[in-house]
Amino acid sequence: MQSLNLNKLAAFSVEISIVIPLLNEEESLPELTRWIARVLTARGLSYEVILIDDGSTDNSWAVIEALAGQDMALRGIRFNRNYGKSAALNVGFEAARGRVVCTMDADLQDSPEELPELYRMVTEDGYDLVSGWKQKRFDPLSKTIPTKLFNGATRAISGIQLHDFNCGLKAYDQRVVKAIEVYGEMHRYIPVIAKWNGFTKIGEKVVQHQERKYGVTKFGLERFVYGFLDLASITFVSRFRRRPMHFFGTLGTISFFIGMILTLWLTGEKVWLSLHNLRARNVTDQPLFFMALVAVIIGVQLFLAGFLAEMVQLNGPRRDDYLVRETLR
Repeated sequence: MQSLNLNKLAAFSVEISIVIPLLNEEESLPELTRWIARVLTARGLSYEVILIDDGSTDNSWAVIEALAGQDMALRGIRFNRNYGKSAALNVGFEAARGRVVCTMDADLQDSPEELPELYRMVTEDGYDLVSGWKQKRFDPLSKTIPTKLFNGATRAISGIQLHDFNCGLKAYDQRVVKAIEVYGEMHRYIPVIAKWNGFTKIGEKVVQHQERKYGVTKFGLERFVYGFLDLASITFVSRFRRRPMHFFGTLGTISFFIGMILTLWLTGEKVWLSLHNLRARNVTDQPLFFMALVAVIIGVQLFLAGFLAEMVQLNGPRRDDYLVRETLR
């Protein structure tokens, strides 16, 4: 993660950067880049288009080379193999020079007509991040229903009231993209990452969703399973990376005390019944005793895991994770 000084962002030669990750989209690229140029030129906005070829196996890179020869505002980055959308976005964010950085998909399902308003919401309304909301979608139920469940779970966990976290059409203040790191499959959770880095003014805009004109989707239903796993991962890492003992130690302490209370209860019951000359089962003959024993052992193991995680974290390489928003002289 990078520290940031706003004094270094006083002037921009480019008003808006459009970062477009792509995989095997040779047919849509010429139409998409012409559409972007037409919209932004009409609004008088200086711009750059950054196309990141994520290991395409068709002629996408040759198309990008041809387009770049015709348009000086177009830049291309080519991966040696397919690394995924998160890697493509992260590299695009590093290369972006615009005051506002927008992302969109290359399949023509995101409309460039939305870009000027997204730019205005960041620069004039002061949003750190504006996410598109495909209120009317041209997708089958097998995709829309899991999407609703995914978005509902993310809203509940993150507290960010967005309807469509996974919409590819988003706009960011440059401070946001230069401060965050996107890895794995975390591109779905950029608003969550931004919020946990202090960028809390997050807005939403209803955007037009178009039917796919060329090719086929590159994502299957497995992305929803991975999505929930990534959400659990990013929640844990963001909250407990610097204090793993708070997580493991809390669970371990709770488990240990539950086991001890059950053990003391069984022992006390045995003693009380014996003192009153009542029939009492051996403590070790009761299933509850073994449950208590397991709880104690798990509690100790979790506590030790937290302790070891703290030692690893303290002795590992230190990084500057503090984001400086502004300085004066």
